[in-house]
Amino acid sequence: MSLLFMIIGAVLGAVLIAFVIVKYLPLKLRWIPSILLMVLAVFLGFKIYGGIMQPIQFAKEKVKKYAPVINSLKIIRDAEVKYYEVNGIYTADKAGLIKFVERDSIALTETRTVVEQVNKGGGVIVDEEIRVTDTTGYEPVLKYFKDRAYKTMFKVPNVEGADFEIEVSSLEKIPGLVVSTFRVRTPKEGILKGMNKSLIKQELEVKESNQIKGDYVSVGSLEEISTGGNWPPQYDRKASAKKDK
Repeated sequence: MSLLFMIIGAVLGAVLIAFVIVKYLPLKLRWIPSILLMVLAVFLGFKIYGGIMQPIQFAKEKVKKYAPVINSLKIIRDAEVKYYEVNGIYTADKAGLIKFVERDSIALTETRTVVEQVNKGGGVIVDEEIRVTDTTGYEPVLKYFKDRAYKTMFKVPNVEGADFEIEVSSLEKIPGLVVSTFRVRTPKEGILKGMNKSLIKQELEVKESNQIKGDYVSVGSLEEISTGGNWPPQYDRKASAKKDK
């Protein structure tokens, strides 16, 4: 909007200078406003170029700022999923989750089908297939977090003094079946601090499917059973490309 006002002001200024030249200025002095108009045209050109490039540069820069934040959210998500596998619930205890990654183990299981004879009564015995799960061993949770910064996963990257918000709740998936849920998030405004305020405001209001919608970058949900993040697939593709290299 400020760029539009600047263009309108420049056009009005040019018209005014042209009017003064024609109406009042002697012929021998008309080179002065000509130079002023040239300077004004160059200045306006730079401003228009800057106005066009600023959103493009903002879009590139925000991706760089979001990427490490999303990476940390993925680490937290994976830790929560492993915690759920062992305990049947998610946790909001940040220190406890880090300790879980460092010290706990996950049972390795094997499911097989066996045939058992079942007495149906009245002397009727039938064979029935039953699925049996056996524990075959244990492996450390830490195995899944090798070379990943799990010790600092709750610190929001490049945002001084900021930690991720974490909440847990539960939902009744079907009558009688209550399932644990979690959500981890951080405000987008803090990540983008120092960038163009007008463009930050627009970023908080985006609705497009290829953008991070809303005021937060988050993973999980308290309203539905999900361990997904609210970022578009392009951020996952970037991470995969780096791993391949």
